[in-house]
This record gives sequence, C-alpha cells and structure tokens, in this order.
Amino acid sequence: MKKILEVKDLCKTYVVNKHQNNVLKNVNLAVAEGELIAVMGPSGSGKSTLLYTVSGMDGMTSGEVRFKGQSIAALKGDQLADLRLDEMGFIFQQMYMLKNLTILDNIILPAVSSKKNTASRKEKQERGLALMKKLGIGELADNDINEVSGGQLQRACIARSMVNSPSMIFADEPTGALNRTSSEEVTDELIRLNSEGTTILLVTHDSHVAAKCDRVLYIVDGCIKDEITLGKYPGPSALRDRERTLNNWLMDLGW
Repeated sequence: MKKILEVKDLCKTYVVNKHQNNVLKNVNLAVAEGELIAVMGPSGSGKSTLLYTVSGMDGMTSGEVRFKGQSIAALKGDQLADLRLDEMGFIFQQMYMLKNLTILDNIILPAVSSKKNTASRKEKQERGLALMKKLGIGELADNDINEVSGGQLQRACIARSMVNSPSMIFADEPTGALNRTSSEEVTDELIRLNSEGTTILLVTHDSHVAAKCDRVLYIVDGCIKDEITLGKYPGPSALRDRERTLNNWLMDLGW
C-alpha cells in the first residue's frame, strides 16, 4: 500500500534554561494511505510532540519527514502553511473555534482561507452544511459555539477538519474532554471517515478508542517502543476481544 507519511530518524530537542530535553529520539514510522493509527504512551512520553512535528506544526531538530513524498523541512513557511491547510485536517482535545462566528462559519473558515479551494462562497457553505448533516449536527449551523454540547462541538471540529477534503487527519486526544457517550460518537465518526478513505493518525490515552484502530504505536521517553496490528475494526461485536488483546499488550509494556 502507498505510504502517505514517512518519518526517518526524527529527533526533537527543546532547550530550557540551557538544559536539553530530548523529547523525540530517532523516531521511525510509516503510515500507509487509508490507515487509522493510534499513538499511546505515558504522560510526557512525546505523543503530542510527535503529532505536531510530523504534521509540520512544529519544527524538527533533525531527521526527515515526508508527506506524500515531499520533505516538509524543504518547504518555506507559506508553502508549509498551505500544505497543512489544503492536505491536512486537525482535531484537538481543546475545541478551538472563534467565538464571534457561527458553527457553520467556523467550519468553512479553512475553505475560505484556502488559495487552492476555488469554489464559490455559496459552494463552500453547501459543503459545510453537507458535512454537518453527515455528522448529525445539521440543525446547529447558525448556533454560537457556546450554544452546543461538547460532543456536538467536537463533531463540528471534525467537519471543519474535513472541509478541504484533506488526505490525512491528525487528532490529538480528540475524545479527551468528552464523556463516554460523546466519546463513542466522535470515535465512530472518525472510523466512518477512515472507512471512506481518509488516513488518520491520532493520539489517545483511551484503550477503548485505540482498540478500534488498525494499528497502535507505543511511545516511551521519545522512542517508539513497540506496535501492535489489530486490523480494520469490523464492528462492536469484536470490540471486547480487541480491547482485551490491546490491554494485555499494554500491560506487558508497563502501561
């Protein structure tokens, strides 16, 4: 299967008060088109830093990251910004949206900002509304962000991440601030998007979420210690066995 993301000997070092903090150490990984991969590990292990670095949101200290065959380190600032805007989608634990805009206007903002997306404003709004309807929040288009639940707002964030039809979505603890019901809903939406062909790399501390992923990477002290392949999630009937397999593996790794 064709690789969409290739990472070789990736290192990320922060210098704080003249002391080096090596957050990522010679990380190597590859993500194939259409995969749904979870990254797990203890707090402070480098999970979020890995996500931000491989997506070009943060710079690397050394190594190489290639997205769709292109080295992101070779891109200028505006080129990298355009790549993230047009080819990548982002979902965060904290649901960042502009308070002065409606839910729909927040969702279509990446499309309005894109140089590559040449659709009319009306077409972009129709795209946003279609995504909202698909995610079960079509009736919230004109609402302010403080007039919806956390689960609804996170689904709006998923719609925003999809508005420019990205090749890959990066999600940092997308269910971390949600209750179990909302978490299930958001996870199921991500699985559905993945089944339609969108590649997803997500960071999670929740084995219930990770058990629905194709593959799980375990990172400790900035190094990928191990990985487990679970395969495509066939549905709820398989979840208990997948979760048991994953939890046994995590326990063996010291989780």
